[in-house]
Amino acid sequence: MAGSVEKIESLWQREAAAYAARTPKSAVLAEEAASHWLKGVPLHWMSDWELPHALFLKEAKGARLWDADGNLYTDFCLGDTGAMFGHGPEPVVKAVAGQMARGATAMLPSELAPEVGRLLSDHFGLDQWQVTASASDANRAIIRWARGVTGRPRILIFDGSYHGAVDDVFVRIGAGGRTELRPGLVGQVADITATTAVVPFNDKEAVKAELAKGDIALVLTEPLLTNIGMVPSDPGFIAFLAEAAREAGAFFALDETHTLSSGLGGWGRVHGLRPDFLVAGKPIGGGVPAAVYGFTAEVGARIAAFNETRAPGHSGIGTTLSGSALQLAAIRAMLAEVMTEAAYTHMEQLAARLEAGLTRVFKEKGVSWHVLRVGARAEIGFTPNPVRSGAASAERMNHPLERALHLYLLNRGLMLTPFHNMMLVSPETREEDIDRLTQAVSAFLTELFE
Repeated sequence: MAGSVEKIESLWQREAAAYAARTPKSAVLAEEAASHWLKGVPLHWMSDWELPHALFLKEAKGARLWDADGNLYTDFCLGDTGAMFGHGPEPVVKAVAGQMARGATAMLPSELAPEVGRLLSDHFGLDQWQVTASASDANRAIIRWARGVTGRPRILIFDGSYHGAVDDVFVRIGAGGRTELRPGLVGQVADITATTAVVPFNDKEAVKAELAKGDIALVLTEPLLTNIGMVPSDPGFIAFLAEAAREAGAFFALDETHTLSSGLGGWGRVHGLRPDFLVAGKPIGGGVPAAVYGFTAEVGARIAAFNETRAPGHSGIGTTLSGSALQLAAIRAMLAEVMTEAAYTHMEQLAARLEAGLTRVFKEKGVSWHVLRVGARAEIGFTPNPVRSGAASAERMNHPLERALHLYLLNRGLMLTPFHNMMLVSPETREEDIDRLTQAVSAFLTELFE
């Protein structure tokens, strides 16, 4: 069931006018910013909200934020997981302020390094760690280590997967099943189709065929696809990947940047899976730019042995602000005081309430949509059931409907992630927030479909 194109457009135009009327200060700021910022924003992605003009932030705290006009929003976007545990957790605020006063970066290991290393190992179950400025940097690093250690040139990823701004992953399955560059890339000069294999998610036979060629250094995957709508992995598929990669002499990496919502220690820890490499990004620093990648002691030994053989010089891995004292202070506060079992219990209980409420609304309204939930993360899909591949998910997206839903909710003080229908529940989210969101979605469906 879907609303007519005309009805969706009419609702969008009405909500756009309402948005413009309630955000006049943001409109002025947008006009002023246009002179000095690309597309009028500090990061061009910020224009992807598709609003009449950008919404400018005044303050964010916990699960709430205020725009420049003083309008209050319950935040289910939470920085697209960057603030998954709430904006400005007090332990992080205190730790970061204290570390800034003592020095943020000095190209030296902080005295917190041993403790943070232990916390990371206890939390995620891997032995050794490195800190980066972003999950993109972490993925770049493990791709380099895997190629260097194995001496193999290619990596294997999945169609529709998300691993940040990493050149090696910007491929997709095109016409006739051929690997091609993703459309829209800016300034891409290297042909990465020769060094990156891409296969459909949940396709074991395609994985086996690529691994049989003997030149795959790394199988890199999310536990489920998260950036093309949410696409769950078939039962046992991720465990199959880990075993198949190792049997083929390749490393297996789990990118948990978007799935730390799964529970304490992330999806892999919850499901008893121990990868060779693990990437944990966005929320790990509580808002401070930071990510980590971990690996087993066995992988660490192979990296150490490889380093003994390579020529002196820059490895191409690491940036100046990575591993800073400021990052370690923030990560310590997050792991020790914020990302706790109690926090996850609260988040999952409310996320389950959201899932149940939306599912009930869809049934009451006769709408063939579904909700897919991974711990504290939930997403609305415009299909009766989840699909099994990135291509299938892309085919079923309805961009006009999605942007109308987002703006309708935004005008009612409820913020979803702009790129898709993703909702996050934080330790600061309340039952009444969940119920307000459910009621607003119900009202949207009433307007659109009845």
